[in-house]
Amino acid sequence: MVIVALITAMVAPSACSPAATNGPGPVTVRFGAALAAKDLDGAARLTTTPEEAKKALRAAFEGLQARGVELKVGQVRTTGATSEVEYEYVWDLPAEQGRSSRTWDYRGTLTTVQENGEWKVRWAPSVLHPRLGANQSMVLRALPAAKAPVNSASGGAILVPGVITRIRLEASKVAAPTTVLDVAGQLVRALQPIVPDLDPVRITEQATSLQAPYVVASVNQEDLQRLAGDVRALPGVTLVEQADMVPTDRTFAPALMSSIKKNVTGELDGTDGWEVVAQADTGARVSTLSSTAPEPKSAVKVSISPIAQAAAQAAVNTRRDRQSMMVVIQPSTGSVLAVAQNPEADKLGSLATSGLYPPGSTGKIVTATAAIEAGIATPDTIVPCPGTLTIGEREVPNYNRFSLGDVTMQRAFARSCNTSFAFLGAKLKPEALPDAAAQLGIGPDYTIPGLPVSSGQYPLPKAMVNQVEDSFGQGEVLVSPFAMALAVAAVAHGGAVTPQLLLGKRTEVEERPPLDPRAVDGVRAMMREVVASGTAELIRGAGDVLGKTGEAEVDGGSHAWFVGYRGDLAFATLVVLGGSSDNAVAVTKEFFDRFDAPVAAVPG
Repeated sequence: MVIVALITAMVAPSACSPAATNGPGPVTVRFGAALAAKDLDGAARLTTTPEEAKKALRAAFEGLQARGVELKVGQVRTTGATSEVEYEYVWDLPAEQGRSSRTWDYRGTLTTVQENGEWKVRWAPSVLHPRLGANQSMVLRALPAAKAPVNSASGGAILVPGVITRIRLEASKVAAPTTVLDVAGQLVRALQPIVPDLDPVRITEQATSLQAPYVVASVNQEDLQRLAGDVRALPGVTLVEQADMVPTDRTFAPALMSSIKKNVTGELDGTDGWEVVAQADTGARVSTLSSTAPEPKSAVKVSISPIAQAAAQAAVNTRRDRQSMMVVIQPSTGSVLAVAQNPEADKLGSLATSGLYPPGSTGKIVTATAAIEAGIATPDTIVPCPGTLTIGEREVPNYNRFSLGDVTMQRAFARSCNTSFAFLGAKLKPEALPDAAAQLGIGPDYTIPGLPVSSGQYPLPKAMVNQVEDSFGQGEVLVSPFAMALAVAAVAHGGAVTPQLLLGKRTEVEERPPLDPRAVDGVRAMMREVVASGTAELIRGAGDVLGKTGEAEVDGGSHAWFVGYRGDLAFATLVVLGGSSDNAVAVTKEFFDRFDAPVAAVPG
């Protein structure tokens, strides 16, 4: 006779009641209750082979790293002293990264038998899983999600998951007669093909000042093969491998890579997958019982253009004797297309975006904007341009004291006449220059994910002499190349531009006042004449470039500036202590020559 019963229960420790003492269904319920309570001895005693069952149950809990289990009992089919009991297991497993919980459930059938009037679970691997064989156990394994790459604007990867080897020097491990300087010198020679600008004296100073190993350089696996000699044998030198995001091209925006990495940490990790396998006692994998695929994150995208970055980097690298840098921004979107520094600038950090310098005559863009908005001048207004002009206690000279006589403001702008703009600056209200600078994007605080920036300062003048000096870009005004690129981008766009580097991440910046359209039109016309017949004629053949040159006087010489835009490319180029602005114009011309080249070898 076959007897069919349906018992549905979610088994918990309290499921075992005094009334449920015998029968194939009740014994299965009691077996599940013991498992839920992690009473493996109690569960094993309800089987036909307790020792074998206990070993297998322990292996299941350990292999699955189970936090708990529920057993649901279904239909029971009894034939004489044997019953087939349908079951459903629901295992509570440790959650993988990115998930709050994880459960694994499946169905099967176990057999119960009656021995001496008492029902027991006939032990077999299938009691735990219908596909589990003899001498096998269930093991939980992680399926890690691959890290997402960081891609450039064109879609090519610029940072990918890899391994970085940190080459460290521990001064306390260097014993006489060898000195730390000796070891540092050998490291510098070995690293020359990869990191050409290391200084053994500086390495020695840093290593000896620390009570811990000093990281001389971090190199990827490919670079490690290019070392000029084996550094592992050097006293005090150790190599430590570490998983990291590595650049696909060491020369691609190196000043930005570390900042970008810091800002995308944790955003590149997807959700790990997992699987449960049937594993033999030998450790060999037999089969997959369940599998959930990992869910990788989408790539993080930065606004940097490979073509613009490669062209800007090559351009600034033409100046090896001075710190040289260039920032390129797209006026229509605010996308930062390039941030390039030569090795001399790289030594001091992110100078292109956060280094502050007097703008020199590029600051006349601010003064012209303020003068037009205040109604005291237009590009056609006649202004004096004597060789020198005394205002209050300040004598303002032109470069080499050149004189143009009375000319239009546009001509004075194109020839960079300091005296003309000192004359105009003296007529402005004290707040006019700071207000105009803010309209152009200079002065506000920007929080740009992935990009350390300072936009500079146009402070309220303390006295007329300060206002006069500020009006031709000297005095107390300071800007970064990044800020000047933003300013000319605002002229090109017709209003303040909000910059961005990591696409999809919002830049935080205070509201900036709107630009007067008359000022925009006037400054554009004057910037066009700077290239057509003014101080930037050198770049006249590079297309429809509108710009402004500048030479900012400082102790030891003058900084060379050239800022402007062409189409949807706004730029600021600075050569620190570069002397004549022709040097900054030449770097910019090199950029456009390379940017316009029909074939450009760029990363990604």
